[in-house]
Amino acid sequence: MSMSTPGPERVPSTVKVDKTTGQGKPPAARSGANRPGGNRPAGKGGKGGKGGKGRKPVSPVKVAGGRNWGPIAVAGVVVLIAVGIIGWGVVASIQQEKKQAVPWADRAAAIAGITNYRESNPDLVKGSQHKNGKLSYEQQPPVAGEHNPSWQNCNGVVYSEPIANEHAVHSMEHGTVWITYKQGLPEDQVEKLADRVEGKEKLMLSPVPGLSDNVSLQAWGYQLKVDSVDDPRIDEFIQSLRINASIEGPTAACDGGVSATGVVPQS
Repeated sequence: MSMSTPGPERVPSTVKVDKTTGQGKPPAARSGANRPGGNRPAGKGGKGGKGGKGRKPVSPVKVAGGRNWGPIAVAGVVVLIAVGIIGWGVVASIQQEKKQAVPWADRAAAIAGITNYRESNPDLVKGSQHKNGKLSYEQQPPVAGEHNPSWQNCNGVVYSEPIANEHAVHSMEHGTVWITYKQGLPEDQVEKLADRVEGKEKLMLSPVPGLSDNVSLQAWGYQLKVDSVDDPRIDEFIQSLRINASIEGPTAACDGGVSATGVVPQS
């Protein structure tokens, strides 16, 4: 048996393989590295290629949005009103403080039409002239003088019937402003007077038969008569003389007296 002569030795062909990722996949090529034209010089407009034109820049779109002035105007008006109210309050407070700084007797003297019996009749306004029984008074309603040992309750009491002069005078000695009105005055006008009195310290209200004016105000030694319940002098009288006109001090009692209406019986 003949031996075959071995042929030339075969050499395995070599295949070049790129590096792979851990998962056996070749890594992604660099951006633009293998793209056609990736390294082309830029032409006009920044676009690659010979003589290429670039894309035109996009202009921003302007949105027409007109401002809504309605709410702004309303807010401005509200602010102006608020500032006006605050300003008025400050001015009123300053004026009130200035008014209070003036001595009460000077404020009372400045009220048009007021009668000051302290100046014209000093004997009339002496205090502690207690006397029982029915008494006569020169002024109607009375403003001072002899009076009953018991006072009329006067802490903001509104009496619908006449009260005894003798008790009312004693209340005024304690610093009460006694507001009286002509009996038969319309109810709506009486209510305006009652609103000034009800529940307020050292004020009382009652009707008086045959009163010469619609309204008469009395404090110890002072009197003011007016025709209208809306007369601003009513408030000026109260502010100046309530408590201040007392000759027994501001702590003189207004409770613990009598609440009965009608005249004092003869002794």
